[in-house]
Amino acid sequence: MVEWKTVNLGDVCIFENGDRGKNYPGRKAFVEKGVPFINAGHLTNYGVDMDNMNFIPRDKFDLLSNGKIQNGDLLFCLRGSLGKFAVIEGMKDGAIASSLVIVRPGERLNRYFLAVYFDSQICKNMISKYQNGVAQPNLSAKSLSFFKIPLPPLPEQKSIVAILDEAFAGISRAVANAEKNLANSRELFESYLNGVFTRKGEGWVEQPFGKVCDFVRGPFGGSLKKSCFVDDGHAVYEQQHAIYNQFDQIRYFVNEKKFNEMSRFELHSGELIMSCSGTMGRVAIVPKGVKKGIINQALLKLSPCKNLVAEFLKYWMESISFQEQIAIHSKGAAIKNVASVKVLKTINVPVPSSSIQNSVVSKLNNYLQETHHLESIYQHKLTSLNELKQSILQKAFTGELT
Repeated sequence: MVEWKTVNLGDVCIFENGDRGKNYPGRKAFVEKGVPFINAGHLTNYGVDMDNMNFIPRDKFDLLSNGKIQNGDLLFCLRGSLGKFAVIEGMKDGAIASSLVIVRPGERLNRYFLAVYFDSQICKNMISKYQNGVAQPNLSAKSLSFFKIPLPPLPEQKSIVAILDEAFAGISRAVANAEKNLANSRELFESYLNGVFTRKGEGWVEQPFGKVCDFVRGPFGGSLKKSCFVDDGHAVYEQQHAIYNQFDQIRYFVNEKKFNEMSRFELHSGELIMSCSGTMGRVAIVPKGVKKGIINQALLKLSPCKNLVAEFLKYWMESISFQEQIAIHSKGAAIKNVASVKVLKTINVPVPSSSIQNSVVSKLNNYLQETHHLESIYQHKLTSLNELKQSILQKAFTGELT
């Protein structure tokens, strides 16, 4: 067996950045048909997503001095989604955005062997070693050229790729099944939830939202500026607390004076908050012992009346019955905003007796618990499959597969 060498990528590859000069095409240059202009978002699962591709005119492409792809190239992401990659196959023309680099393997390196290297933990370790930045991690093509790669003879590279193709095909099928089961478990719960509020039953009476809840929309942005915030004090609750149903991680605080000025927006346990901008309609119930604080402008605070169980209301607000209505009444083009409180108050809420509400909540809680249990099983399986894939890749690059 020929001893493997470990080399730098720069010894066996050519690197080419995208054109970053005056001819670099911006979004205004995009057209419906033309030459593909590939960015990091188009790299997916070893390949390129052509369904959501951007295109530039041929004359713009011809002006580019570099960053033009060739069949057999690999693309590697240098910014943002660091380490994403793709193999270019069957694409006649194309150009890359400045966030990518073309990696062109030489005669000593099989392109598919390079692709599985990019997918391996060895490459991820190299990324961690050479990356710059924390908030926005990035690499340079020069740093990429220093990445170490084990290099067996070319015939052995091809043999390893063939073994990995077969192994990964089985793993891919198992991953697809697990992901399908994960999606199905969520869809089954959503179907059950929506069925509860569409079938209803005897004793269910619809009442306007405004008659069964007190509404308080967060203050106008001008009354809660960043200049109001202090290092510690009373909490300012944001959309993230409704979206992620958590009340522990607080980013902003106001002092006692500002809190007293805005006491109308104080949050109490048992109330509900709903996100109102962008990611609309996410709901959370304020737990007991929550840190004293107020809501910001992107939240709606709901205080249910005595005959309306908070958990029942939350489930209804998460159902299609409510979500479709706020989608219809939402405003804004790029960033959607939930309808005004006046409009929300007119939406009808199904309100059965308290005993029926509690029974519905109990059944939904049990169903949700079972759903979470199934999700954890499928998620664990996905994690295990990924670990299996990395284990096989590790063996590939230590010479244990051939």
